Amino acid sequence: MRLLARAALTALATVAPLAVVPGVVAPGPAVASAAGAAEFQLDGRGWGHGKGMSQWGAQGAATKGLGFRQIVNFYYPGTRVGSATGDIRVLLTAETRQALVVGHRSGLSVRSVSSGASYPLSRAGATRWRITPSSDNATSRVWVYTDSWHLVRSIAGQAEFVAPSMRLYLPSGSKVYRGKLRSASAGGQRDVVNIVSLETYLRGVVPREMPALWKAEALKAQAVAARSYAAYERANSSRGHFDVYDTTQSQVYGGAGDEQPQTDAAIAATRGEIRAYGGTPAFTQFSSSNGGWTVKGSQPYLVARADPYDPVRTWHWTLTQAELRAAAPGIGTATAVTVVARDGHGDWGGRAVTVRVTGTLKTVDVPADTFRSRIGLLSTYFRRV
Repeated sequence: MRLLARAALTALATVAPLAVVPGVVAPGPAVASAAGAAEFQLDGRGWGHGKGMSQWGAQGAATKGLGFRQIVNFYYPGTRVGSATGDIRVLLTAETRQALVVGHRSGLSVRSVSSGASYPLSRAGATRWRITPSSDNATSRVWVYTDSWHLVRSIAGQAEFVAPSMRLYLPSGSKVYRGKLRSASAGGQRDVVNIVSLETYLRGVVPREMPALWKAEALKAQAVAARSYAAYERANSSRGHFDVYDTTQSQVYGGAGDEQPQTDAAIAATRGEIRAYGGTPAFTQFSSSNGGWTVKGSQPYLVARADPYDPVRTWHWTLTQAELRAAAPGIGTATAVTVVARDGHGDWGGRAVTVRVTGTLKTVDVPADTFRSRIGLLSTYFRRV
């Protein structure tokens, strides 16, 4: 089953400088060593950073009969029921050109962001419409494609296409989105931003973050967590022309083409509901599986605790010399890999905090999150075999 549940992974994947990180001293050596260009074997558990809600844990809790509020209460202790409404601005990262191109359809219009003036778009033989910026980025130029591209109108500042739904043409193909598609200014560049209601946004998020055939209460818990996470980012980010990314830098969002009846029902059943802390949206991080222990995060409600609901997803990894050189540059040939500090929560002394890579040229201590991201390990909850 495909697992795309890694909403906050990107922040953890940011490469940190090589250094010794204070932590609980690892019990026992936890060393893998060999002569020459050896490979090193790891056993691991959990998929993702382990903070907040485990999605496999939510499914496990729902299977045991817990309701969605009981699930989110467990994973975000100290938070309370809150509410969030309004629109959210989503950066569509797949569009890398200075253009916004949509398919022709009835009811399509183009709108000036600054003045609010709207112009219906209709042209015999039209198949696509396009917005491009002027060379100084001060004007939006609206084009129609019939036999070729023809300039239709110039609009001061930013402009957006508006219709109940639109097919957006991207360098990699096309997708259908609801709401507005804006050619938004980003310094001297233009980005494509989808502006939709928070509820509509969730319809394109929840089925990408959790399998739609899972238990209804797990899906509801995911809807509340995803809505809270989006509301938190909207309130706390300073990204200018958008609020959230459509990738794991925020939450994976696929637009109207990813909507599913089961997740639509979960979103409708929890409409507007979020988790709040101190009267504001909570930072409801979540990941696929925590391996049986949640991980302490940056907020009081992101605590480390045993998780009786997570089924403990396990994995095995063979570390190659190339991977170790990427994780700890300049070591030469790795001769030993040692976990020198753990967080103290769970089996094996908990998750790795610091990994020491010994090589023929030097020895380097690497923060476990950096070690994980540079290699692509599923989590920092691992030990040597």
